[in-house]
Amino acid sequence: MICKLHLMILLQALLITFVACNAPPVPLDDIVIEKTSIPEECVRAVQSGDFVRYHYHGTFPDGKKFDSSYDRGSTYNVYVGKRQLIEGMDKALIGMCVNERRLVKIPPKMAYGKDGYGDTIPPNSILHFDVLLLDIWNPEDKVQIKTYYKPENCGRTIEVSDFVRYHYNGTLLDGTLFDSSHNRLRTYDTYVGIGWLIAGMDQGLLGMCVGEKRIITMPPSLGYGENGDGSDIPGQASLVFDVVLLDLHNPKDGITVEKLDVPETCQRKSKVGDFIRYHYNGTLMDGTFFDSSYSRKRTYDTYIGKGYVIAGMDEGLLGVCVGEKRRITIPPHLAYGEEGTGTEIPGSAVLIFDIDVIDFHNPSDTVEITTFFKPSKCDVLSKKGDFVKYHYNASLMDGTLIDSTHSYGKTYNVVLGSGQVVLGMDMGLKDMCIGEKRTVVIPPHLGYGERGVEGEVPGSAVLVFDIEMIDLEEGLPDGYMFIWNSDVTPDLFTEMDKNLDGHVDPVEFLNYINHQVATGKGKLAPGFDVGKVIDNMFSNQDRNSDGKITADEFKLKDEETKEHDEL
Repeated sequence: MICKLHLMILLQALLITFVACNAPPVPLDDIVIEKTSIPEECVRAVQSGDFVRYHYHGTFPDGKKFDSSYDRGSTYNVYVGKRQLIEGMDKALIGMCVNERRLVKIPPKMAYGKDGYGDTIPPNSILHFDVLLLDIWNPEDKVQIKTYYKPENCGRTIEVSDFVRYHYNGTLLDGTLFDSSHNRLRTYDTYVGIGWLIAGMDQGLLGMCVGEKRIITMPPSLGYGENGDGSDIPGQASLVFDVVLLDLHNPKDGITVEKLDVPETCQRKSKVGDFIRYHYNGTLMDGTFFDSSYSRKRTYDTYIGKGYVIAGMDEGLLGVCVGEKRRITIPPHLAYGEEGTGTEIPGSAVLIFDIDVIDFHNPSDTVEITTFFKPSKCDVLSKKGDFVKYHYNASLMDGTLIDSTHSYGKTYNVVLGSGQVVLGMDMGLKDMCIGEKRTVVIPPHLGYGERGVEGEVPGSAVLVFDIEMIDLEEGLPDGYMFIWNSDVTPDLFTEMDKNLDGHVDPVEFLNYINHQVATGKGKLAPGFDVGKVIDNMFSNQDRNSDGKITADEFKLKDEETKEHDEL
């Protein structure tokens, strides 16, 4: 049993000796590299001549630390392959990617050799370095641009001296964020190509169009150089900007007008001094919505060229037709300038308005009449005082139907010049004959004015009436509500005073006038309430308002003074 145990121990010892004799020796003639962390993407690897920034821990094989960049709070910055490093580190850094981590073992002959380094590194020391690469660049590097989104329509791109508004995230090459306009909730606004930006950004923004997104990578020589910015950007750091362009204009820009839809017929175009009603959607160049008349369910109404709107809109509204749709792009110096509105419109913003012109007029406009049908026999023409019956279709200038007598199945009946319709309609109905058809365009100051009719006619709206004259009854001369068709009896008062009590009461007066009309001897003004007309006539004769007319009070028209209405 004891012999057997000795034999087992002997076999184990021989096995250990065999394994130890066949293990690879620790290489002391070259570096050993262990890649402890490799990034998923490696855009660029270190080559000889590159400048690198890296962090490291330096230890001896027993784990004792002799140096660390982390302890100093700054990376180690150096050229590779130019004998600025110990030979082993120069070699170990070749092929590394940003964010790659390597454990490097360096033999003495490729480190500090038999002399060591002062009191820090003894002679013939093997050195271990735990290296994390943070940055690579080369003195020959230029700005690198990678566009990862570009709009289909890119009508204009950034040129030198343009003013731009953009958002960005700024990172170091290892992904460390050092700044972001998004975090400040406001764009970065600046001129391009005139030295207001670091050189790399000045170059990297050129050629961008609104809505484009690109990555701009620049070496420190085109960024913040050897010293960094003194806070978040270290010296000799490559910079990466993820940029989205929101706005672009040049101080020399005027407005641009794109006609989206123009009516086939355009009888009139807007000019300075006109009053216009239009709908609009207002957006920034990146499509951000800031205002709409549609959302308020009412047009925007204003004078053109009088300074009531921003200068760019004043200009953009000139020369439009009713029904025209156009897109007006306005640079900030013709809009809300550097300050914006303080709410929806940021400072220095280009504005885009999609407008739809509903109508316009000029305060000097009068009624516009176009006759499109006239009967061959058209002798009797309407005039003030006539009682007319007509059909109409009423619409706004954009064709929106407001009202129609046809939908009621009856005519509209009025006495011309009596104030029963708006003044423009009174004017439009004159000098028509039965059967005539015309279009009457009425400006708001001859229509329903600035207030309009709630729920029916918008304020300051131009009205269009298609009219057909159906019937016409000749009225009385101006100032008369009743006339005699035959000679007046000399004893008119006695005829009225049926009961011969020396005065005429309202009933006697009413019966007498109705009898004259019925027998054709007299005529009342047509289109008015008969009872009210006769009551008014009686009141005019009852001069002391005692409810009866005496012979002394009674007078005919030619006996009256000018200021008194009578029989």
